[in-house]
Amino acid sequence: MLKKTFITLLFLVFMLTGNVIAQSSQVLYFMNLPQRNSLNPALLPGGRSYVGFPVISDLSVRIDNNFLSFSDLFRNGVISDSTFTFLQEGKELNSFLTGLQKRNYLQPQIGIQLFGLAFTIGKDLRITFDINERIEGNFVLPEDAIRLGIEGSQNYMGKDLDFSSLRADMLYYHEIGIGASKNITDKLRVGGRLMILGGVAAGYLKTNNLSLKVNDDNTQTVNADIALNVSAPVTFYKDEADGLIHDAYFNDEVFADANSSFSYLGGMGNTGLGADLGAEYRFNDMLAVSAAITDLGFIKWKRDRSTINIKKQFVLNGLTMQDVYDESLSFGELMNWTIDSLQNAMVLIDPAGPFTTYLPTCLTTAFSFSPVKFFTAGVLSQTRFKDKQVHESLTLSGNINFRNTFSTTLAYTIANHRYDNFGFGLAVRGGFAQFFAVVDNIPLKWTPVTSGENSFRIPENWYTLHARIGLNFVFGNKEREEILPTM
Repeated sequence: MLKKTFITLLFLVFMLTGNVIAQSSQVLYFMNLPQRNSLNPALLPGGRSYVGFPVISDLSVRIDNNFLSFSDLFRNGVISDSTFTFLQEGKELNSFLTGLQKRNYLQPQIGIQLFGLAFTIGKDLRITFDINERIEGNFVLPEDAIRLGIEGSQNYMGKDLDFSSLRADMLYYHEIGIGASKNITDKLRVGGRLMILGGVAAGYLKTNNLSLKVNDDNTQTVNADIALNVSAPVTFYKDEADGLIHDAYFNDEVFADANSSFSYLGGMGNTGLGADLGAEYRFNDMLAVSAAITDLGFIKWKRDRSTINIKKQFVLNGLTMQDVYDESLSFGELMNWTIDSLQNAMVLIDPAGPFTTYLPTCLTTAFSFSPVKFFTAGVLSQTRFKDKQVHESLTLSGNINFRNTFSTTLAYTIANHRYDNFGFGLAVRGGFAQFFAVVDNIPLKWTPVTSGENSFRIPENWYTLHARIGLNFVFGNKEREEILPTM
């Protein structure tokens, strides 16, 4: 039962983080869509004006993960108590451990556009305004930490392990953006966007130092200098007798009614600023280059602050998940032992001061070649910076744009140490309504999975997903017909 529950939880985590909203999708960069402005504020899409409404106008998904795929969860294609998962001893576990990276990360992004507006003044001055809700997460686990937790300490006796690359944060914030773009010359167009950020809630684990030594008696000596910063309606309580943190209270009064909920969720108590900058240079009708830097920004968290420090040496008893599989103890007992050890090392800082988090900045460069008016071949390079992590991707695409009525793209992306990412985009406009859907990572291989008498197929070797879907309301900008000279 424990294994089935654990598998189910992992599956739910993977699915929830896989159905999230993203800020960008490389596939749409060369498409005739208002959303391409989010990758480069200098780009000028079709339509003199555009309006986007909550939920329907821009829903997207982004998840980056470099160590766990669906094929790891259901190796034998059966969901049951006897499922051979990546955590069981044997070839399944060995395959999973072999695929681990030095830094194993999971990075979901979530967001909803509440309102979008763009309009053109004169010939080429484009003004944009938008309001978005965003949630961004970043979780990094060192390889040795995963191996130690699964395999046990027999391979690490007497060794010093460095876990200082451990990272974890989750941010929920508002984004209000206003931007403008304009042709500086006949060939050069520049654009920018200023963002006012308002943090709602955050959890940020800062690791200054974290090392572990496995002792001869299987215990583990930990030297830690880490801090968990929280900005949320949560209060931690210390026991006056021993000074330890014994409880956490969620203040549900802030959500007692609609007015209270709106006041808290819509508040701007944690303020920040951000900016996007971009440019496009067209050599002629066929050749163009462009570049942008997006999500340069920060949020300073001051509301509902709590800080928990662990800055000392303490000892763990050496129990791992392997003891659970061997049935020498229960999962609940393992968790209780671990929590007790950490609890004795935790110090609640009172009062807690503000802390600052930074947006994951993205650098984009692109080159396009249009041999005919309706077709563009594009090359797009994107580098994303998150804390000390750098993620790079390269996208090659063929794009077809027929006036303002039809746009489609087929793309190939090298990203996340994967070379099997094929993308597709489609946009169709009828009157002022424009429907679009894009996906950067189409799963090419699907595997059957059975649960009892039911059977279905899931993607195999699926680590990275970027997708976007929506309905835009676009007005004007029908292509002008050229007047032929009279004879």
